This record gives sequence, C-alpha cells and structure tokens, in this order.
Amino acid sequence: MKINPAHISPCGLYCGVCGIYHATRENNLRFLKVLLRMYKSILPGTEGYTIDDLRCDGCHAERRSFTCRSCAVRDCTEKKQYDGCHECNSFPCSLIINFPVKTGRKVILRTIPYRREHGTEKWIRDEEKRYFCPGCNSRLFRGITRCNKCRESVNLD
Repeated sequence: MKINPAHISPCGLYCGVCGIYHATRENNLRFLKVLLRMYKSILPGTEGYTIDDLRCDGCHAERRSFTCRSCAVRDCTEKKQYDGCHECNSFPCSLIINFPVKTGRKVILRTIPYRREHGTEKWIRDEEKRYFCPGCNSRLFRGITRCNKCRESVNLD
C-alpha cells in the first residue's frame, strides 16, 4: 500500500477512511448531500455551504472540505510546526476535548496515542485495515454504524 501524504491528518482522523473523501472520490452526490446535511446540523456558521464546499481530497490536498479548511487543530499543529497532535505534550488539549464531532473526538483520542507509540506508517496501515465489514469484507469509512452492502451492524469507532 502506498501512503498518500495528502491523507495524513495532524489530528488523527486519517483521511483515507473519511466518508467525505470517499463520497468525493466516488462522486456520490446522494451521500455528499447526506453528509452536508449532517455537518450543517452540528457545525455553526455552515448554513450557506454547498456540496462543492464539502468535497475533499485530504487534509493536505489542494481541495479541502470546509470542515478541514477551518480546522483549529490543523492550524494549531502548523503554528507549533508539528506534523500532528502526536508530537504535542499538551494532548489532549481543549481543541480535542471540545472537538465538535463526537465520533471524531472518540477516534482522535484512540489514534493519537496509537500514532505516538507505533509511528505514522503503522497508524495509517492499521486504520486502513480497521474499516472493513466483518460480514462481507466491504470497504467502510469512519463513523459508519451499518455496512451499506450487507447491512450488518458495525462498531469500528
């Protein structure tokens, strides 16, 4: 597996298993609409955003979702000249504790210590391995609770 540098997020939410990234890559307009509605319901100030504002190729790509363009965690790591939160002695800080997406916060709290202990490459490889349906082996993404293919209930986060 070749690691895409654009997918190495500083916060620990690996972009390669992100629903927004998958929907963008597959040009899945139905799913992008669902995601847009969800993010608008939990993130203040996003009322005017469109599907095009949601599309994303990864945290370090040129085309980033509005969720990533305005990320305080990413801004913090850049200011401190860190590759990610795994390098920061203040983890978990208030930016993580108050992260606006519950599943995201849960995943960050799991992945940052793991990345610290095992390194970036193993963290990515293990995140890639994690998101498959145990029933039908279909590719899944972070936050999903039911496989889209076989409908099996999953709890990966």
